[in-house]
Parts: sequence; C-alpha cells; structure tokens
Amino acid sequence: MNIAIVGATGNVGRKILEVLEKKKLSIEELFLVASSRSTGQKVNFNGKEHEVFNLETFDFSKTQITFFAAGGKISEQYAANAAKHSIVIDSSSFYRMDPDVPLIVPQVNPEAIKNMKKNIIANPNCSTAQLVIALKPLHDLFNIERIVVSTYQSVSGGGKDLMDELIEQTKLSLESKEIKSRNFTKQIAFNAIPHIDVFSDDGYTKEELKMTNEIKKILDEKIELTATCVRIPVMVSHAESVNIQFEKPFSLEKVRDALSKAKGCEMYDSREDGGYSTPIEAEGRDETYISRIREDKTNKNSLNLWIVSDNLLRGAALNAVEIAETLIKTNFNGK
Repeated sequence: MNIAIVGATGNVGRKILEVLEKKKLSIEELFLVASSRSTGQKVNFNGKEHEVFNLETFDFSKTQITFFAAGGKISEQYAANAAKHSIVIDSSSFYRMDPDVPLIVPQVNPEAIKNMKKNIIANPNCSTAQLVIALKPLHDLFNIERIVVSTYQSVSGGGKDLMDELIEQTKLSLESKEIKSRNFTKQIAFNAIPHIDVFSDDGYTKEELKMTNEIKKILDEKIELTATCVRIPVMVSHAESVNIQFEKPFSLEKVRDALSKAKGCEMYDSREDGGYSTPIEAEGRDETYISRIREDKTNKNSLNLWIVSDNLLRGAALNAVEIAETLIKTNFNGK
C-alpha cells in the first residue's frame, strides 16, 4: 500500500508519521508532500530519510490513501483532485459537513464509511473527536438529549506559530516586558481567551458551532449541544467540562461500567487530591481520559464529566490513521 501525507512537515502531519511508525502499518511507499517552501526537506521515517515533494506537482495516482493535514484552504484546492486517484482522509474542516462525505470516529461510527461518495472521509474537530468517544457508550444506554460543554483548548490546536508565541509571551511576561500579540486577540501567557475562530452573527464562534454540527452528524441529529470554547496557555491537550442530560435515568455505577469498557476511553477518577487527569498527563497518550464523574443534582437525569485528550494525537493524527486501518480491514468500502 502506498500512502501520501499532505502537510507532512506541520504539527498534525508529523504526528501522523509518528502514529504510522508506531502502528507498523504495511507501507510499500510513503510520499511526504508539502508546499514549495518545504520541498526538498528531508524527514525521517522508520530510520530512512524521505524527501518532501511539492504539492503543486505531486502525482496522486501513486497512492491508495492520502492524508490531508494542511488546513482547509489546501483541502479545498487539492483534495478533490487527489480523490480521483486515492481515498482522501482529510483533517481540515472543509468537508466535514458535506452530506456526501462521512465524518468518522472509528470507535463511534465506522459503519458510516460505506456512505462515502466522493472518495473523501473527514476527520472531525479535535474537541469533537475526544468528546464523542466518551459520549457514545452513554448515548447507547441512556439516550443523550442535551449537552453543555466548555472547552479549554491548548495552543497547538492553532498550529506551530501559536505554540512559538506562547513560549515567547511567557518569557516576556516573566521579564516584565511589553507583549504584543500576533496570533491571539489578547495576551495568551498566564491568561485565558474565550474566543477560538471567527464570530458568527449569533455571537457563537465557528469553533463552537463546529462542535454542535459535528456531534449531530457523528452521533445523533436529535442531540442539542451548546459550547463555549476557550484558548488556554497550555502547549498540548484539550480539556472539556461536560454536562450531559439523558432521556433515561442512570446510575453512576452503570456510567462507570460503560466508560471503563469503551474503546479509546480510560477512567481516571478517584475522589481525592490529584485523582483526575490534566492536559499535561494526556500528552502523548492515545486514550481519552475521563474524570470528575458525578451526578448533576440540579437537573433530572444529568451528569457532569471532565474529559482530557491529546488534541494532536487522539483528536487528529491517531483518528486519521484509525480511519485508514478501518478502510483496510473493510476492503476500502466500510462493509
């Protein structure tokens, strides 16, 4: 099997390489593809140096699966052409809500791959990916009606430039020097910014609306979700405070049992100091960690959770590679 990675030199592209190396997928040829700025660079994979090809001239007929990890504008311009020759797994937001493109989290809705009509499969937003892994087993048991979620998202969700600026601002702040934000609307160092992506007319940001729309497409159209998305001065891993209202009564025992058995989930929930997961502990780990499991005593059939996961790994690269694994296992048609 031949594989290409578009955006191979970026955060998500490099993380996809790490996951492919770790999983030891059977790859005959690997093509690393990026913009002209990165063309000719060498990237190590499995102990071998691979040269980066120019996206503008790359021949996608050489590949069976192509990962797009370079942002929506690149996917808009190049993914449809790549899909004429290769199945595209797109990590950008461009195709997520296209009715002819399945939006897949393999632990949740792998059967939706059979609805693929354009040879393209979309990877969800990183905040959505970790959330639905925890929601799926609970929805199956108790039928989720409504979700209220606040996200606390690391700067890596916005790319390397944001990560570099957090380091720079932190140094400047500690030295009591003036800070002028380039990639943030306000200072990010030692701060929290309740604004990710652009605002819509109703006051919600695009990031918040993505979560609402993607949850409906992946899990259930009937679920209502409202979100507040916050950028925090953390390098990697997103955290989420989640309130879930069910149609059916639940017990904490059944919730814990379901989450402990769910693929991709790991409970880390003891009611003592430090008995919960934080972003730094989730970094570099495959699992979605679930903590602070407790009944919401103010509302009938409602539950509170704290969810943490590595956004670059679980929320993007690992999910994309698991989609590829699902394709391979099902002979590329989801059946």
